[in-house]
Amino acid sequence: MNYWLMKSEPSGFSLDDLKRMPGGTEHWDGVRNYQARNLLRDVVKVGDGVLFYHSNCPQPAIVGLAKVVREGYPDHTALDPREQHFDPKATDDKPIWFMVDIQYLCHLPHPLTREDLRQHPLLAGMEVLRKGNRLSVQPVTVQEWQTILVLNGVDDPL
Repeated sequence: MNYWLMKSEPSGFSLDDLKRMPGGTEHWDGVRNYQARNLLRDVVKVGDGVLFYHSNCPQPAIVGLAKVVREGYPDHTALDPREQHFDPKATDDKPIWFMVDIQYLCHLPHPLTREDLRQHPLLAGMEVLRKGNRLSVQPVTVQEWQTILVLNGVDDPL
């Protein structure tokens, strides 16, 4: 099992939006970075844990937990010219971009801001804090996952 931090702008798709989806489940589409695409296509697996991170907002933070319920498959939004993430180079035979499905688990009682992460000795090394790291999907260590659960008084829901 692996753990991931997935970033989303709450104005585009928030943790509340995920919770409201049928079964609390939705595809994680629109990733247009090759490194993140490779993770979604090749590494992210069913059952993996997800830290849901709100980015590009007044107070970026880890706000909740989700889990992967479907492994990587072609991102259909790349094929549709009406979609924001359309890619004219993508085809059914050569999809280029991939997505996974995630399912809502819970909101964190105490969302963890970037400052919270920086101040905690076990979280200060998280990928999300690295200068220049803009990946929307990034690995999280077991220790980081467990520390976030402990700080929030949440039993591991996986």
